[in-house]
Amino acid sequence: MSSGGMLYGGDEIGALVFDPGHQSLRVGYAQEDTPKAEIPAVVGVGPDNSTPITDLEARPDNNITSNKNFKYYVDTTFLNVPRAGLEVQTYMKDGMIDNWDLFEKALDYVYAKVIQSESEYHPVLFSEASWNVRNNREKLTELMFEKYNVPAFFLVKNAVLAAFANGRATALVVDSGATHTSAIPVHEGYVLTQAIIKSPLGGDYLSMQCRQYLEGQGIDLTPAYCIQNKDVIKERDTPRFVMKNLPDKMTASWQQYMLRSLLQDYQMSVVQVLESPYDERTASQIPAVHYEFPTGYHQDFGFERFKLAESLFDHTMLGAGQLASTSVGMCD
Repeated sequence: MSSGGMLYGGDEIGALVFDPGHQSLRVGYAQEDTPKAEIPAVVGVGPDNSTPITDLEARPDNNITSNKNFKYYVDTTFLNVPRAGLEVQTYMKDGMIDNWDLFEKALDYVYAKVIQSESEYHPVLFSEASWNVRNNREKLTELMFEKYNVPAFFLVKNAVLAAFANGRATALVVDSGATHTSAIPVHEGYVLTQAIIKSPLGGDYLSMQCRQYLEGQGIDLTPAYCIQNKDVIKERDTPRFVMKNLPDKMTASWQQYMLRSLLQDYQMSVVQVLESPYDERTASQIPAVHYEFPTGYHQDFGFERFKLAESLFDHTMLGAGQLASTSVGMCD
């Protein structure tokens, strides 16, 4: 079959893959090994009281705007700039798309700034949560065909994709994301929905654990956007820095978003999971990791960086091991 000069049976079809999640929206070409872009799964919504909307839409360096005197900011380049009255909102809820207006803004940005091509030239594969509901599936399909005019569209459960990516049609997929961890059995390419088990422990819970630990150690978690300059200090010395003059009326949602970004950087740089069950003596023998905070404070982190990650596994009822065991027991 072909449409518009594209050969669907061949390799050169330029198909796009969208993988939405609570942390980020991953998008790229089907033939490539890694996503072309990873965009935060939030949209900044701020007042547009400086320039008429028609002028903003005409300028290529600005992001998408609406017709209600609001401006929408997508991706880190736009989101991470301090602005008065900028609210940060997510379009995801319980692993599913919930705010369709904000999600459309993200898709518009993807096609305009990331893909930089017309949507009708690219077939699309979308991943979805294994518990996604029919109304959401129909809404997404309608959106892709009616607004974006895609030539072909396929919606597939992310657990099935994970199993196929590892060369298995039958597997138990344990997926730990930002807001939850789930155990999903897949049999011959189909999800056994009656045996899906979810836990509210995920990356956000780990961020909370990291924040409690760092604040308990008396470490200043001032984000980088607050700091104008800092002095070079010795390890574990009190940081010396000068604060920036910031806009008034910065929202709590944006400040929390930036604090989460700091904690996530700490997690990715420092926190690690032991390959064997946690043992402090074993963890102490592994070299420490050095980390510097935006304030200039820096120190080595040893066995405690392994202990933080154990919260996802050692919980009696909600740990990943217990989820997997319960899910297997519920399979027919």
